[in-house]
Amino acid sequence: MRPETWDNFAGQKELVGRLKSTPIHSMILYGPPGCGKTTLARLLAKNSDMPFEELSAVSSGVKDVRETIDRGRRQKRVLFIDEIHRFSKSQQDALLGAVESGIIILIGATTENPSFEVIGPLLSRCFVYRLTALTRSDISEILDRALIGDASLSHLEISPEARSLLIESSAGDARKLLSTLELCASLRLDGLIESETLSNLLQGRVRSYDKAGENHFDFISAFIKSLRGSDPDAALIYMACMLEAGEDPLFIARRMVIFASEDIGNAAPQALQTAVSAFLALERIGMPEGRIVLSQASNFLASCPKSNASYSAIESALEKVKNRKIQIPDHLRNAPTDTHRQEGAGKGYLYPHDFPGHYAEQNYMPPGFEKDQFYFPTVEGQEGKLKDRLRGLKRPDRDYR
Repeated sequence: MRPETWDNFAGQKELVGRLKSTPIHSMILYGPPGCGKTTLARLLAKNSDMPFEELSAVSSGVKDVRETIDRGRRQKRVLFIDEIHRFSKSQQDALLGAVESGIIILIGATTENPSFEVIGPLLSRCFVYRLTALTRSDISEILDRALIGDASLSHLEISPEARSLLIESSAGDARKLLSTLELCASLRLDGLIESETLSNLLQGRVRSYDKAGENHFDFISAFIKSLRGSDPDAALIYMACMLEAGEDPLFIARRMVIFASEDIGNAAPQALQTAVSAFLALERIGMPEGRIVLSQASNFLASCPKSNASYSAIESALEKVKNRKIQIPDHLRNAPTDTHRQEGAGKGYLYPHDFPGHYAEQNYMPPGFEKDQFYFPTVEGQEGKLKDRLRGLKRPDRDYR
C-alpha cells in the first residue's frame, strides 16, 4: 500500500508542495511513527532519477555507510537512513564528507528531535523538516484506498462505528492502521466487522497513551506539574504510564533537567546535578535498569523546595534587552592592549577580592539599566541563604526584602 505517486500520498500537504518544487537536497525528516517519512524519501528519490539506497540505523554500521559512499563516488545517489537518531557519533561522522561534497544526498528519518540526537556538523549540512501525525481525514483516505486497492482486504466490510474506532486507534499512524487491517484479513473476519469485534481484536490497543499526539503531551504535563506540586507519588504514576507505553526514557530525563532549573533553581542547586546525572546514567545503562535512576531523580525533584526565580529572571532580562543596543561601561571592558587602555577600557575597575568580604561597591549595569532588577530570590531552601547575602551587600538599587 505504499504510495508510488505524489497523488496517492496522504498528509503533509504544505511540506510536500515545498519539496516537489525544490531540487532534491540533504534533509532530516522528523516526525511521529507512520506519518510518511519513508514514503516521502522514496518519492523524492524516484523523482530525482538517482539510485536509491536504504539503511536502517538499527542494523547498519560504519562499514555499510562507507560502502554506500564508495558507490556514491562512482554515481551520485540518495541514501535514506531510517532511525538516524540511533546512529552513534562515529557513524554520523562518517557521513559528513560525502554529504558535504554532494556525492550522497542524505535523507534521514527520526522520531526524535534531531537537535538532541543528530550531531551539529551533520545538522548544519541538512535541512530539517518536521512532519506531523496524520489527521483523521488522512487516515480515512488511506483506509479507503487500502480497502479498494488491496485484494487481500477487498472482502472486509466495516461498520461506521468500527471505522471510527479503527481511525481513532491508529492515532495518526498509517502503519498501525494497515497492520490492524492486515490482522483482520489474516483472521479471515468475513462479513461486516462491528466495533465490538474490532475492540476485542485490538485488546487494549485503543489509544491510552500516544507518544506522538496530544495525549503524549498531557502525560508529560501531568508529570511535570506533579513534580512542581511536590507530589512524588503522582509523578511516579505518570512516569510509569509513559514508560509502560514505550516513551523514550531520555525524553523524560531531558524534561527533568529543564524542570530542575525552571522550578527548583537555587532553592536546591543539587537538583540540576541530580537531573543531569540521571540523564547521563540513563544514556549509559539504558533500560530497564534506567527506570530506577529515573525514579530516584523524580522522587528527589518532587521533594525539593521550589523556586522559579531564575526562570523568571532570564525571561525578564530577555524581554528588557530585546531590540536594544547595550553599551558596556568602560571600567568593565576588556583591556588586552595599550590601545584599549588608552581608550579607557578597564579604567577604574575595582577588583572585589581586594576588599573586605570580597565585595566592592561599583556599578555593573549598562547605561539605562541601573535601576533594573531581574533576579528576586525566594526564601526557599538554599536560595534563602543567597538572598540573605545579597541583602547584606546593601545595594540601594536592589530590593531583596
